[in-house]
Amino acid sequence: MAFDASSIKTQIIESVRAFGLNTFSSLKVRNYRLYFIGQGISLPGTWMQRIAQSWLVLKLTDSGTALGLLTALQTLPILFLSPWGGLIADRFNKRKLLYLTQFISGILALILAILVSTETVRLWMLYILAALLGVTNAIDNPTRQTFIFEMVGRKELSNAVTLNSTEVNLARIVGPAIAGIVIATLGLALCFFLNAISFIGVLICLFLINGNELYTAEPLKRAKGQLREGFKYVIKTPVLRNVLVMMLITGTLTYEFDVSLPLLAKYTFMGSAKDYAFLTSAFGIGAVLGGLATAGKQRTPPRGISATAIFFGIAVILAALAPLLHISVLIMVVVGIFSIKFMTLGNTALQLRSEPEMRSRVMSMWTMAFLGSTPIGGPIIGWIGEHTNPRIALTASGVAAITAGIYGLFARKARWKTKYPGTNETEQKSTGVN
Repeated sequence: MAFDASSIKTQIIESVRAFGLNTFSSLKVRNYRLYFIGQGISLPGTWMQRIAQSWLVLKLTDSGTALGLLTALQTLPILFLSPWGGLIADRFNKRKLLYLTQFISGILALILAILVSTETVRLWMLYILAALLGVTNAIDNPTRQTFIFEMVGRKELSNAVTLNSTEVNLARIVGPAIAGIVIATLGLALCFFLNAISFIGVLICLFLINGNELYTAEPLKRAKGQLREGFKYVIKTPVLRNVLVMMLITGTLTYEFDVSLPLLAKYTFMGSAKDYAFLTSAFGIGAVLGGLATAGKQRTPPRGISATAIFFGIAVILAALAPLLHISVLIMVVVGIFSIKFMTLGNTALQLRSEPEMRSRVMSMWTMAFLGSTPIGGPIIGWIGEHTNPRIALTASGVAAITAGIYGLFARKARWKTKYPGTNETEQKSTGVN
């Protein structure tokens, strides 16, 4: 048989082309493409501010406790106020809400930049700004999650959610790297200024979005008991209840890598901040690779969430038990891959299987389970690592993910046989209310 190099080359080109079309299919939607560009401008700035803010607290206080309190103040509002944020998102126009939350976030970053550049910043000021940002995020997060559905509809939701998560993890790599260079050469204040400026790009992209092409649900009319109604809806709907329980378990104990990885790098491998950065970057790289692979699949069946959680936990345990740092770094790439797949499957399942008028309230509970649980899980994992061994702390994180997966397997029959709410209804594009 003759070797046909031209034919092989054509097949490779077609395969790459098909993979690209599948992987980035949601970007064919103009509105989501604009949103994606805006997030691409803003997210690195957000990570720059996180790095600079942490460094600033240590510079002012040289206290890990003060840093922990700052994180708590920024996440506790998400724990307690996210359900209210979801209710607000169900009641009001999501695009207009995002104008407001993104503008406030930019103003808070600008205030911090001015305080740092004029050398008038004090620790209590940082605490107040962190708490205000937490309140803003309690509204912003569920609104952004459900706005993705309004931009792309049911068909492209999984791909859009995956690409958005991939973009977040790519920013997790790029933002801190830029922050390190800026802090070392030009000072802390510039990080906050750049973050403030980045929100202009988000606002411009939101403005350019065509409201006539959005899949909008009718805004919820104000009535008594709507917050309680959201909780009852989740409890009575097995698919939603079980996915949220899985996220609560992993969000509380597994996704505490900001606590477990520094302990592992410093006390287990006797390393430095550079080694911690290697572990974190490996996780981010894995998340990006996993996100692209997941986005390239035309279907990501939500029934795979239980198995994904189990493999996620196994990978975390293997990273904890690795005998050498470089082996643990390599395994963290695998951890990142399963991490983003787990989050994508859970996020997509919740949005697709929620009634339109309930979707924001449901996603607020997702935010509460994932981000709001940090003030609870962080100290637990930190205490385990400090009083036993960092390997045990990270292993406990892996066991939590496996536990969530096993729970999901036992609940699978009730969960995945539940019919999609709204399957028989036709998605209608809005008539310009946005």
